[in-house]
Amino acid sequence: MRTKKALFGALCGVALFTGCASDTPKPAPKPEATAAAPAPAPVATPRASAPATPAPAPKKPAVINLASTELFEFNKATLTSEARAKLDAEVIAKLKDFGEIRYVNVNGHADRLGTPGYNQRLSEKRAEAVRAYLVSKGTDAGKVEVFGFGKTLPTKSCPDQKDRKSLIECLAPNRRVVVEVQGSPR
Repeated sequence: MRTKKALFGALCGVALFTGCASDTPKPAPKPEATAAAPAPAPVATPRASAPATPAPAPKKPAVINLASTELFEFNKATLTSEARAKLDAEVIAKLKDFGEIRYVNVNGHADRLGTPGYNQRLSEKRAEAVRAYLVSKGTDAGKVEVFGFGKTLPTKSCPDQKDRKSLIECLAPNRRVVVEVQGSPR
């Protein structure tokens, strides 16, 4: 038993001498203040002889929409001389403003007179007539797409009339081709 007491006493003495593990550690001493490093020397910047010109901004794609309402006579898909002149002034002249053409959509339309199937074919033939004319004037045929919408997108509605001639005249704006061009300006 004596040995146990002696061992216990020795352990207590060592614990008192070294301190408990649960004691909080003492903070490390603060480092001594040192002299501040010198500030870096200013760097000379060369003077520009002329202000730099900013790089040109990339050109945004431009879109031209043209709705031609007087290109076709009733029940026909051939371009009149007036229609060709209108296309020259409104489409061909504007195509020269493009540096690159991405696409040309030619959308044909018909009035409501006739069956849906007939009007669909007529609108496609009208769009094809305008496409052929644009290609004959130098437009890349691979960039031209043709769509026929039949009587589905009228621009003008007219009440039924007893006089058919008056109704045909009233519906004339629906017999049209819309040309949409997208590309980059020059």
